[in-house]
Amino acid sequence: MKDISYAFMDKKALITYICAGDPKIGATPAIVEALIRGGTDLIELGLPFSDPIADGPTIQAATQRALQSGMNPDLFFELAKKLPNDVPYAVMTYYNLIFHRGIEKFVKDCKESGISGIIVPDLPPEEATELHETCKKHGLHSIHFIAPTTTKERIKRITKDASGFIYLVARLGVTGAREDLQESTRSLIQRVETTTPKAVGFGISTPKQAREVIRSGADGAIVGSAIIDIIAKNKDNINKTCEEIEALTRRLKEEITR
Repeated sequence: MKDISYAFMDKKALITYICAGDPKIGATPAIVEALIRGGTDLIELGLPFSDPIADGPTIQAATQRALQSGMNPDLFFELAKKLPNDVPYAVMTYYNLIFHRGIEKFVKDCKESGISGIIVPDLPPEEATELHETCKKHGLHSIHFIAPTTTKERIKRITKDASGFIYLVARLGVTGAREDLQESTRSLIQRVETTTPKAVGFGISTPKQAREVIRSGADGAIVGSAIIDIIAKNKDNINKTCEEIEALTRRLKEEITR
């Protein structure tokens, strides 16, 4: 298992998101390999949940395709064990699934399957103490969000316990591709003072946007919906899916390292 710190070691990180099991369970390893060939530094594996409240239509659709393919937590961890160890992985999911499985068991399953970080959009830091401490005990990272509306006092609290990287939300609202980078995003990057790497997601979909967040001071750019769009467009042609994902990933990586 590679630690998340590996993704940020002496470089700016490209973080990519896919939903495990989308469009079918057997396709996920090939998609992961395409991302790795393209140069991704860290992969967020979505564990699908039926009510993904932080996600827009693109990732909601991916979630539904994954659930329809039969993906569930047991299959998710079995799948994760078989993925290449070239890059670190973080699971992105919702707290209902963690709570139902049990925090201790969920974290242990992550550890045993090679996942080094846990991202939970619907778990505020004030309520995340048990998960945070359990992750710490098992050598995993519990990753928190900071949004443009987060107060200065709350930013201090979040950065104090930060681990792995801090997920900066590029804009208010749900996930999804956008055409522009808001000034509030640049401001947020500057406002968050921490030694923990800062990665920006929610609305980063083009190489140009990825380059802009890096030039604004971020340590990583997170891209999800643009990759999911490729999967949705070519869901019956895995070879074409992988070709296009590898090409997009390569362009993104080239831009953030320019």
